[in-house]
Amino acid sequence: MDFQDKVLTCVDCGKEFVFTAAEQEFYAQKGFQNEPKRCKDCRQVKKQDFRARSGNREMHTVTCSNCGKETQVPFKPVLDKPVYCDECFAQMKNKAN
Repeated sequence: MDFQDKVLTCVDCGKEFVFTAAEQEFYAQKGFQNEPKRCKDCRQVKKQDFRARSGNREMHTVTCSNCGKETQVPFKPVLDKPVYCDECFAQMKNKAN
């Protein structure tokens, strides 16, 4: 597929930015369907806002269903579903792949 640079308008600041042919190729390889809506600066601000809000999450103390270690999770656990510490979750995820 032949990609060419496109000029897009940021939905946040209204500035024009270039969606390069290389970026378009990357999006296509990843299977992304939509073009970016924000310029690089506004994307960076949005990421920082998300990280700041994520840092203020309420944590819940639970016991790992696999190893029994006490750990904290950023969601309220459901009684009938297992909850894992970071280490056990990573091990289970690696086994699935």
